Amino acid sequence: MMLRIGLDDTDHVEVGCTTKTMDDFLRYMAANLEVSIIERRLVRLWPFARRRTRGNGALGAIVDIDSSSFDEFVTASKVWFSKLTEMISTYPSTGIQPSPVLVISTDNVPEDWYWNAVRNEVDHKFMMDSALEYKCEVLHSQTFFGVVGACAAVSWNPDHYSSWELIAWRKEEAIGSPRKVSSKAVLRLEDNHKDTFLNRDPTKGKGMIAPRTPCPVLYGIRGSSETSVSNAHLWLQERSDVEESINYATHRTNQLSDDHIVSIKSGTVTNTAKETKGGHAHISVFSSGKSINLVAFNEGGLVNSLLRKLDPGDLVSWAGLESPDGSIHLERLRLDNASPRILSRPICCSRTMRSAGKGQKLRCDNCGREERKIWLCSDKLTHFGYKEGTWVEPSASNRRHLSKPLSLGNPGTI
Repeated sequence: MMLRIGLDDTDHVEVGCTTKTMDDFLRYMAANLEVSIIERRLVRLWPFARRRTRGNGALGAIVDIDSSSFDEFVTASKVWFSKLTEMISTYPSTGIQPSPVLVISTDNVPEDWYWNAVRNEVDHKFMMDSALEYKCEVLHSQTFFGVVGACAAVSWNPDHYSSWELIAWRKEEAIGSPRKVSSKAVLRLEDNHKDTFLNRDPTKGKGMIAPRTPCPVLYGIRGSSETSVSNAHLWLQERSDVEESINYATHRTNQLSDDHIVSIKSGTVTNTAKETKGGHAHISVFSSGKSINLVAFNEGGLVNSLLRKLDPGDLVSWAGLESPDGSIHLERLRLDNASPRILSRPICCSRTMRSAGKGQKLRCDNCGREERKIWLCSDKLTHFGYKEGTWVEPSASNRRHLSKPLSLGNPGTI
């Protein structure tokens, strides 16, 4: 009997991580029942969700049990969940409090649960009603905000383009201390394991696999297959300059999928970019019969730089996320066709040629040479730094988990 499990909202900004909590749950169940873990999943959610957790991700699992053991499985889950809520009650009272939910489903549920949670704000009360309507077992504390993420994890149906992430956890006594994962090890990891990616940000020379928060995670290795991330982890654990992990697990993920992006849009620039505090910039475009505000944050790097160079009349395309205020937060940007950048009239004898009058040619005041009346424009490649039709994106460390990097294909392509 196949079960789909979803878990979310178990951590605090200062304590815990839902990846570790799900691992604890699965190990607890396997120790007490005959349970086969078929696959673990890590599902990132809508980046603007009001109750988003630190990593903004829910955990899922596909497990196989004997059909006669279902009631026993639910009972054991309730025992474990009660211990979880008791532990959470000891977490710091400051900040947003965890609101854990564990969902168990025996049947297929609407895939819309996932798509709504990855692209929109979802009301947790509506989601709870929907989960109960589909006969899911739902375990929760006094609040149940985590039901949105847990149901998303239960309903996600990955395709063969999904990526993988191996998460390794720290020993209990090491949590809170500096992580030992050398920059040399991360650099060598990228060279030796070509099917892993986003291990480091080459533009900043820093590793990206180890978090900088006081959570139980030692590192996360992303790659194109379960085998690639597993081999990379085993290689790291053989090194003396990498901290020993206590446990690890591989997860199929929706990271790098662009699932949060509804579609690629195009439009015409209607004004020059305006800068705001912090080096951020925004510009207006006309698209599909309305004016849209495009925002490029300073951290956007090349996206921010390109947006600042745009002029009215330029045709652009973009991939971005509509924020609650209606503006589009850009994740990638492309100049499709640039309007002419006029520099001056032609030069002769080191001077600008002048018009001899209406309907007359241009004339050099020094030597008298005449030229047809034209304007000189800057070379587009020189002005922008790349050809029209070229997509740009932020550096690796400034992209969302869900964003598909250009190295894996242009926006809107599989």
